[in-house]
Amino acid sequence: MTATTLLVLVNVGMYLVTSFLGGNPISTAEDVLVLLGQSNYAVIRYGWYWQLLTAMFVHVNIAHIGFNMVFLYLFGKQADQLFGRRMTLLIYLASGFAGNLLSLVAGQSLLSAGASGAIFGLFGSVIMYSGKLGSGSVRGALAEAAVMFFLNITIVTNVWAHGGGLIVGLLVGYLLARTMSRRMHAYRSGMAYTAAAASQSIDSIEPTPNPHILKALHARR
Repeated sequence: MTATTLLVLVNVGMYLVTSFLGGNPISTAEDVLVLLGQSNYAVIRYGWYWQLLTAMFVHVNIAHIGFNMVFLYLFGKQADQLFGRRMTLLIYLASGFAGNLLSLVAGQSLLSAGASGAIFGLFGSVIMYSGKLGSGSVRGALAEAAVMFFLNITIVTNVWAHGGGLIVGLLVGYLLARTMSRRMHAYRSGMAYTAAAASQSIDSIEPTPNPHILKALHARR
């Protein structure tokens, strides 16, 4: 099972749980959001720090989770192909956590939920990794990230969660690309050294005359 499939299943499963708890499959009840989403007041006042993790799997309504799962599938699939299952899961969790943590600075009255910050992290890591190693560039990746960020801002958007997740994703993508670039350079250097050493060894080999051939040549003379 890929990381993307696992994450989609967890998000959908969480939505089913919150729908059952709130008694409404279309929209998540506010008391459920306060408990499992991110209520900054509850985090700060009562120490409900688990919300920094659970909030990235909780969604406000069925449209919210529907749109997020589409983008999670699109960007998560690319991340799976580039980074593998473990790293994709790590990027999702780290980006979502960073976005939720940054949301704490927005004020105690903020109540939010959703996988958007984590998904932006996956998006950021993919475009930065591809831009640095592929035909694009770091500047191009940053420009694309900025466009996507501003296109997704609405009156109800938690820009802190989106921005925090995106920044973490871009950083992770950059570091992974730089690591891969160094490995590729070391591999190419090693191959070039091996080829040069092999060529030098061949050039230094002196042919050993066959005594039988020499004897035959002398006999002909």
